[in-house]
Amino acid sequence: MTTPLRTADFDFDLPEALIAQAPARPRDAARMLVVRPGGLTDAGVRDLPGLLRPGDVMVVNDTRVIPARLHARRGAARIEVMLNRAEGGGVWHALIRNARRLRDGDVIAIEGAESCTAKVLGAPEGGAALLDFGPDPAALAAALEQAGEIPLPPYIARPEGPRPEDAADYQAIFAARPGAVAAPTASLHFTPALLDAISARGVARATVTLHVGAGTFLPLRGDDPRAHRLHAEWGEVTEEAAATIAAARAAGGRVVAIGTTALRLLESAADEDGTIRPFRGLTDLFLLPGHRFRTADLLMTNFHLPKSTLFMLVCAFAGTARMKAAYAHAVARGYRFYSYGDASLLERAA
Repeated sequence: MTTPLRTADFDFDLPEALIAQAPARPRDAARMLVVRPGGLTDAGVRDLPGLLRPGDVMVVNDTRVIPARLHARRGAARIEVMLNRAEGGGVWHALIRNARRLRDGDVIAIEGAESCTAKVLGAPEGGAALLDFGPDPAALAAALEQAGEIPLPPYIARPEGPRPEDAADYQAIFAARPGAVAAPTASLHFTPALLDAISARGVARATVTLHVGAGTFLPLRGDDPRAHRLHAEWGEVTEEAAATIAAARAAGGRVVAIGTTALRLLESAADEDGTIRPFRGLTDLFLLPGHRFRTADLLMTNFHLPKSTLFMLVCAFAGTARMKAAYAHAVARGYRFYSYGDASLLERAA
């Protein structure tokens, strides 16, 4: 019999003062809470190499955040556009503020990049629409650099818009393949010195891609989490990455997912027995308590919002009671939450 889940079961009290508005400097100076079956340990991100073992493999997401927030006009009507997912051929799935003002066939002009327009394909639905920017990806990329804003999460207060330093702060050291509208935030803690120490420890690294969509910020509105649907996101696990992970596992190493995005992609690419296969396509996998994880043994991740899909994911991975206790400890000890906040390292529950 399936245990009922309620969104309210994943609520907790979080003082607003603990929501980080800027990252630790340097990045690897952040704190890290280690959550094991045997208890909690207060540590720091710089302790990560000593918490890993020779032969482990660290799986990182190399998606790069694009300046995906655009301001546009249809005639006199002002519209805010958040690019969400590339559909190919210059077409993007986008989340639209004031979508009710748009109709099939409308053409909108991007403010600040006057030569850039997009045609609405079909009637907007649920605050989202397909926009055709034309077949030249270089032209759109140039328009984004000229007029787009880094789409910081709504809980990072920037009344005047993103600061100049946010363009670098909100980009991970692994960022290589443009397409995300949100950063894989666990990766924001890494520095060249930390990566050197991890390599010196004998830990391998596999690189995957999951272009994080704007849906990661959408709240759960219903009482039953199982009724919630995630926006599909594009991901890829290459043959090389799958082989690196398989070799580490065959030699007795553990799989360490850096971030919930890497973990979701690994679970999407895994066979029933946990073998990770090459994967390329969309995933809308929603990991809830009751899911049987087949891939990662450890998960490094930031601290997430109450009643969010990501807090549900960490509860699924490490155990709901354990994670509630860990988050209560983090609040009591003043850990910094969310994208620019501190980290946690979770061991998978049996």
